[in-house]
Amino acid sequence: MKKFNILLLTYILSFPLFGQETKTIENNIFKVIYSEELEQPVKLWYTVTCADGKIERGGINFRRVMGTKTSSDEDYENNVWDKGHLAPAASFNCTREDLKSTFTYLNCALQHQGLNRGPWKELERFERNLAKIYGRVDVFVEVLFELPLVVLPAGATVPSGFTKTLTFNNESYTFTFPNKDVAGKDWNYFRIN
Repeated sequence: MKKFNILLLTYILSFPLFGQETKTIENNIFKVIYSEELEQPVKLWYTVTCADGKIERGGINFRRVMGTKTSSDEDYENNVWDKGHLAPAASFNCTREDLKSTFTYLNCALQHQGLNRGPWKELERFERNLAKIYGRVDVFVEVLFELPLVVLPAGATVPSGFTKTLTFNNESYTFTFPNKDVAGKDWNYFRIN
């Protein structure tokens, strides 16, 4: 019986958190389910619409959205956490307005710099290449939170990982990434189907 209780406890502690209060918000770029308690997105959908845009992102900073409690600049200071776009800026840089729409904290997750600047960035490039070939790539991102939770001093909760599914030309590829330093690993290493 004791072994069963330990297994059950381990399962409960590693199971992603569901049931926290969330908001669903849409703009012209993405649809997001956002947790004000975690100060992080939990699910996000987008379609790559600009596979080879040229608008520069200089001067655009992440901003909070009125009426939603999100993370803030303070959560990303002096640590390994990047402001990881879930709907990537480079996939929406055909117009300045679309590019700016990606720079909200609704579309931003605490992402380890070794993931964000490595395999995650390379997978985003792959999405754009698929869009050049097939014309449409739909993307679903799930942000994972497993116990024990890490809450930063400014209040945001650090995700434990990310799952991303690309759907194109009647095919789907799914990837699961741990939120840690995976720099140097090929993005395809994280493909689970």
